[in-house]
Formats: sequence, structure tokens, C-alpha cells
Amino acid sequence: MTPDFFARLTLLFAGIIGAFGVVFSAMAAHGGDTHLYSAAAAACMAQAPALLGLYIGWRVIRTAIIASLLIGLGCILFAGDLVFRTRYGVGLFPMSAPTGGMMMILGWVAIAVGALFRRPV
Repeated sequence: MTPDFFARLTLLFAGIIGAFGVVFSAMAAHGGDTHLYSAAAAACMAQAPALLGLYIGWRVIRTAIIASLLIGLGCILFAGDLVFRTRYGVGLFPMSAPTGGMMMILGWVAIAVGALFRRPV
């Protein structure tokens, strides 16, 4: 897989996660027990712009691949677990939300580390 593939995957993650952030916001506004939908929406709405920023800065952020994978997959795992818990009463698998949360944290750390190892422009 080429770096261009991962750049496009990052943009795909940004769009899908952003769209689901809006969907989960609507579900939180119109549902019954909505606190987990709200948390899922907040996570998605925070991570989607970060992924878009990684896509835009792809050529100069050396850690963009690992950061985008951690943030994108982590957000999907975290939000997915919260939505499953609300809809079906069970999570995706044990510790899936904390694992997704930790992945997002590590993705943000990867962005910070990227400041130390910039690619030449």
C-alpha cells in the first residue's frame, strides 16, 4: 500500500466520521437515553477535523500515516462501542471503548511527535 492510499483513506475516514458525528448528534437530540450518543457524536466531531488536517498536511507531517490510522480506527471503535451499548445493550467486545479511546490519544501523541520529525517541503 502506497502513502497515497493512506492519504485517501485518511480523507475517507474524515468524511465518514464527520457524517456519523452529525448522525449521532441527531440521535442524541431525538432519542431516549442519549448520553452515549452524545459522547459518540462529540468524539466523531472532534476527530474528523483532525483527520482532515492530517490529510491537508500529509506531505509535511512525517507521522501522518500512523496518526490517521490510530485516530480513525480508534474513533470508529470508540463511537461504535457506545452506539452498540445504547442500541443493543452490549458493547462490541470487552474494553473496546477504552481501547478506541487509547488509540485516539496515541494518534494525537503521534501528531505531536510529528512536529519533531517534519518531512522536507
